[in-house]
Amino acid sequence: WKEGHTLVLMVYKNTENFPKSEIFGLTNQMRRAVVSVTSNIAEGFSRITAKDKCYFYSIASGSLTELQNQLVVASDLKFLEKSDFDKIAYQTVEVAKLISGLKRIGRN
Repeated sequence: WKEGHTLVLMVYKNTENFPKSEIFGLTNQMRRAVVSVTSNIAEGFSRITAKDKCYFYSIASGSLTELQNQLVVASDLKFLEKSDFDKIAYQTVEVAKLISGLKRIGRN
């Protein structure tokens, strides 16, 4: 969750600079996706059964994949500097690894 929260802050900070015309478009989509990651990790953690845990961790993983796609779009549209894109993309990979580990633990 902690690394996911770092990702949330990174996305919020960087989307502040997106064009105002994107406030209800890409900005909103990216923010919703990244918050969904940490929200579902938190909810999964609070669940008792392995099946429930894995369900929420899988939702978090899907939201993270959405965010990765949206980052590529934002980069292609030149809404993000390459260095910012690289930092955020790296953080998404780190969070993906951690979610994968949570899903493995949840199955045991």
